[in-house]
Amino acid sequence: MEKAALDIRNLHARAAEKEILKGVNITVRQGEVHAIMGPNGSGKSTLSNVIMGSPEYGVTEGTITFNGKDILAMKPDERAKAGLFMSFQYPFEIQGLSFVKFLHAAYRAHNPLQAMTLMQFRNKVKEAAEKLGMQGDFMERQLNVGFSGGEKKRAEILQMLILKPKIAVLDETDSGLDIDSLKTVATAVNEMRSPEFGAVVITHYKRILNYVKPDYVHVMHDGRIIASGGHELAGELEEKGYSEILKEKGFKIMEVKG
Repeated sequence: MEKAALDIRNLHARAAEKEILKGVNITVRQGEVHAIMGPNGSGKSTLSNVIMGSPEYGVTEGTITFNGKDILAMKPDERAKAGLFMSFQYPFEIQGLSFVKFLHAAYRAHNPLQAMTLMQFRNKVKEAAEKLGMQGDFMERQLNVGFSGGEKKRAEILQMLILKPKIAVLDETDSGLDIDSLKTVATAVNEMRSPEFGAVVITHYKRILNYVKPDYVHVMHDGRIIASGGHELAGELEEKGYSEILKEKGFKIMEVKG
């Protein structure tokens, strides 16, 4: 069976009157892990939101296909059912909806032919949650309400473990995590790695890439991917910094005078 691919070509997108993405090109296939790095304001999170169909952004040019289908014509839930998943940088909170009921509804939508009672599903979630060090009454708590930053990120990864997407977009999942939580989350992501699973890891820093080794690293700047390479590119970024890399690529760096 041919592997599913997320193919982005000449993607331009804006929020309100501001153009943010200015011609992004990238292809991510099942079985591959891609890291996208770049300074604040480079367009990384905008890219992830556009992939998943956030209404805050409008695509003005270019295409996004997944498994050969135009996903720009799909609603966000249709994109998710097709096999895409996003771990949000700032997970949303929903009062009055328990975490386990939310996840059970999402699982049923993704697997309509698989009959599973809520009790059976609880056991499935509990087993996956133990891998992430999530214990206690978290399943009965309202979705992300009162969760710490680390708990929210673990809950996002737990959803990924249960839903088993073809390609996941992890938008700064490492932000706000202490080193133990980071290792736990990275271990769970690594357990997902297989010929059937691909991921886009969006991050500012190399530290998560010490545990989740990407096959490809891309540098984003001013709404474009300006450099790509292997895992060693992440080390080069950490050693030299973004400014030095941008200078090497011929970009002018504005100096702030005090």
